[in-house]
Amino acid sequence: MPKPTFKARVWAIRETASGTFELRWKVGNEPFSRTFKTKTQADGRRSQLVTAINDGVPFDEITGAPMPEVRAKADVSWYLHARDFAEMKWTDAPAKTRATIADMLATATPVLVSTRVGMPTAADLRSALYSWAFNVNRWTEEPPARVQKILTWVERQSMAMSELDDPLVMRKVLTAFARNLDGSKSSPHTVKRKRAIFNNALGYAVEARRLPGNPLSQVQWTAPKTTEAVDPAVVANPRQVRMLLAAVARQGKRGEHLKAFFGCLYHAGMRPAEVVWLRQSNCQLPASGFGLLTLSGTRPRVGSSWTDNGKPHDERGLKWRAESETRPIPIPPELVEMLREHINAHGVAPDGRLFRTNRGGLVQESGYGVVWQRARREAFAPEQVESPLATRPYDLRHAGISLWLNSGVDPAECARRAGHSIAVLLRVYAKCLDGAIEAANRRIADALNEWN
Repeated sequence: MPKPTFKARVWAIRETASGTFELRWKVGNEPFSRTFKTKTQADGRRSQLVTAINDGVPFDEITGAPMPEVRAKADVSWYLHARDFAEMKWTDAPAKTRATIADMLATATPVLVSTRVGMPTAADLRSALYSWAFNVNRWTEEPPARVQKILTWVERQSMAMSELDDPLVMRKVLTAFARNLDGSKSSPHTVKRKRAIFNNALGYAVEARRLPGNPLSQVQWTAPKTTEAVDPAVVANPRQVRMLLAAVARQGKRGEHLKAFFGCLYHAGMRPAEVVWLRQSNCQLPASGFGLLTLSGTRPRVGSSWTDNGKPHDERGLKWRAESETRPIPIPPELVEMLREHINAHGVAPDGRLFRTNRGGLVQESGYGVVWQRARREAFAPEQVESPLATRPYDLRHAGISLWLNSGVDPAECARRAGHSIAVLLRVYAKCLDGAIEAANRRIADALNEWN
């Protein structure tokens, strides 16, 4: 797409053989002309073009018109642009990303209105925007009358895109990102994520020539500090993990079924959505020694309205990998035995899945989370229960990967097994490398001693 240019030239008006008047001008290397019935009309347009050139206004090489005119014709409301942006992103985005984009748009849109007169309640407005306006899957459905009334109000009151070219308007949006619907502070990760998506939406507006530039860059705003590093306080040691897994198995039939599920999080460093989709064909479980899990997919739970198949779990390849790429993970004999016992005791689902609900469905966080909390209260002392130690099942993955690193496993191999890049792995688990400082100090001291 040609870019706006300041290289423009206007020629004198000439009368044609038919008695009309032709105005000719050139933008970049492209010639343009327009015919008028009267010389006065031609002079008026020529004067507009000359004034734009003298004022340093850029011209559009496609239409030959000054850029302000091009943008005025292309000016749409923020609401319509937001829907265009959601639709543009939808096809190639995972279901979780679709919901995240809708979340940002539902936060920004109530700010980008021309008046608050007649504005619906914050909860009703968010529900209508998040669940209907920016969920492309539901655009073929007829929204309830109450929802349609809200969306009609938003469409009528939404600011024009040209009004967004204002740092003060941008600051209001950033301020909205910093607060949850209940008025509490948003987490730094949430604020940064919403700002990044909003920035992308404004970049799309520049691409669509709805904005001359991204106005977000004009705001003197400092992103809240975030940390990716795992807190060592959540990392359980091997003895504590064994206690937790044993306690899980004592939580009735569901607990017996989930012991190996939690074992995969720890011993294989798997993500819960990866364990949900673990099938017998992914497992090599020898009678002795290390086994091997070859992961081929993941099934994160997002909600049926956000997926392409209408199911609650999104059918995805492995995170950060191509659709058909696999990730082999060697597993210790302890997990091999755990999985063999699980298959012998519980069998597998018709599609080969090792873990399933009583009705054969995919295991859900709401189910295994309850079992985990009960087991944690049984396995830990009261002061440990009140601490952040292994608060979430996901903390088992952190504990397992931290154990690998502290055992001296090469970071590149740890990253490969965990499904991380090396840079991310070291950044996330930097605080969990027990003894790393002491080891570094010893090496420095040894190097200095060599020169004594």
